[in-house]
Amino acid sequence: MQYHVDGRLVPAEEATVSVRDRGFMYGDAAFETLRVYGGDPFRWDAHRDRLQRTAETLGFGAAVPDDLRERVDETLAANDLQEAYVKLSVTRGVQPGKLTPDPEVEPTVVVICSELPTGGRDGDPVWDGPADLQTVRTRRIPSESLPADAKTHNYLNGILARLELQRAAPDGDAADEALVRDIDGTVVEGATSNLFFVADDALRTPSTDLDLLPGITRDVVVELAREEGFPVEEGAYTLDDVREADEAFLTNSTWELRPVGTVDGIDVGTGPMTKLLQRLYDERIEREHY
Repeated sequence: MQYHVDGRLVPAEEATVSVRDRGFMYGDAAFETLRVYGGDPFRWDAHRDRLQRTAETLGFGAAVPDDLRERVDETLAANDLQEAYVKLSVTRGVQPGKLTPDPEVEPTVVVICSELPTGGRDGDPVWDGPADLQTVRTRRIPSESLPADAKTHNYLNGILARLELQRAAPDGDAADEALVRDIDGTVVEGATSNLFFVADDALRTPSTDLDLLPGITRDVVVELAREEGFPVEEGAYTLDDVREADEAFLTNSTWELRPVGTVDGIDVGTGPMTKLLQRLYDERIEREHY
């Protein structure tokens, strides 16, 4: 494998950054993960725009390179990949070891990738079955402390949630995803996913007014549901709302739409709306990328 580091392709084993890089030292960096279908990144503009917004939130918006898409294409070509996972990282770069950043930024820009199954109508999901979802005690950091819509290298919130799942299953049979609430107890998202559920024949998902990261896949699913004429409600929900749902699923760029099998041990299962939205999503991928 070859990765793209600061404007050049290097073998994966040589793809390193400085121990004084602020992305390593402080999590002072922006990142995006995305799917590539047929050699073409899915929703590139949306991912590029969100990366830009995160960098601007961190105060180094001008550091995101104009040729980022070309670096992605070069990385995919170097590894002969048409179906892939891609992660883009832009850090504030190497600066003196103090917390206050310097105004002058020489960013570190990294593109890594790995092979994934083909998507679309005849594709295979990366997951091996419906997800078991389990509520955790770890709460989502409020936006007043760390903007929820900023996708930064500081992912400790999600890591702590996933660690809870591991500790709750000493036999190794941990739940697949953590169900995370905000400090008020309102359900907001998974550790690395957005949540949807069906109740009273309507598709429901936590509102972006809450402390959550609005996913690119989430936006596509909302768009597809509304095009199909499904009632879509974005609101504030309790754990009981999710546990008592008729069906539920999770979304992120890698999983696409992953059905939820259980919530805190309560059967939920895949229903007709989940199956239809999965099919519509696959058809969108097929139409746009194959």
